[in-house]
Amino acid sequence: MLNTIRSKQVFIIIAILLLVGFLFTRQIKGLVKPKDEASKMPTEQTTANSTTTQLTIEELSATAKNLVSNATSKEISTLENAYKSASGAEKTAQAKQLAQKWDDVEQAAPSAMYLEVVANNEPTLTNWLNAGTRFLKAFDNAVQDSLVQPVMLQKANAAFTKALAIDSTSSDARTGLGTTIVNGLGAPMQGIAMLLDVVKKDPKNLKANMQLGMFAIKSGQFDKAIIRFNDIITNIKATPDAYFYLATANENLGNNKEAIDAYLNSKKLAANPTLSKWIDTKVAELKNKR
Repeated sequence: MLNTIRSKQVFIIIAILLLVGFLFTRQIKGLVKPKDEASKMPTEQTTANSTTTQLTIEELSATAKNLVSNATSKEISTLENAYKSASGAEKTAQAKQLAQKWDDVEQAAPSAMYLEVVANNEPTLTNWLNAGTRFLKAFDNAVQDSLVQPVMLQKANAAFTKALAIDSTSSDARTGLGTTIVNGLGAPMQGIAMLLDVVKKDPKNLKANMQLGMFAIKSGQFDKAIIRFNDIITNIKATPDAYFYLATANENLGNNKEAIDAYLNSKKLAANPTLSKWIDTKVAELKNKR
């Protein structure tokens, strides 16, 4: 009975993590477009089964055009035509321009695909890190798309693997690769070991510390998550998402006062209308429990 309750609790936390991660990455010049709800993290089985799935730039672009204005869609179509007719260095330059254009309107999936083109043509550490980071963002944003999400995770994994092959000491590459493993591409503890190694060498590495804190929440280790996020806020950077996850961990341990304080700090720093509304509802709920 207790195991069943705990399993449901952890599932709810994962859904909240995905939802809030989505909200934090969806601000478009002050405009926020919320999702209806979040869904499960992909499992090793689902990511393994997606190895034969092929998604083209054209397919992702067509989908993304439905989420932007007509004017932007037409502008991108013009750039795409120029890209298709270009070759060599000019084609790479066009891919960079398209990646930036898609990034400007918060469409990470097509942006990542063009950054992958750039990295394949100009295989530098920076280019592979840029591609991997954008693929991870696309993975986070695709919480309701069981087809796109695992492909984005696999491509992120491949990009960070290539970055690490160029520079085995890169903390960004190791953090990115560890993050993809923790999220389903391998044994989670292998990814955790990579992240811990990054933190050991660079105690103030924000990305690695955040991933470790989030994994602690997903695995129900709320006490460890509280320690991790308090350390991030105090010694690294007080970000809105660090405060939010601190609040989530405290709430699950029944520390309602601490949870309320952290939620309100997250709201203040994020200045995100949709998130603010969600937090107001959550704070009212927690106050009624006291």
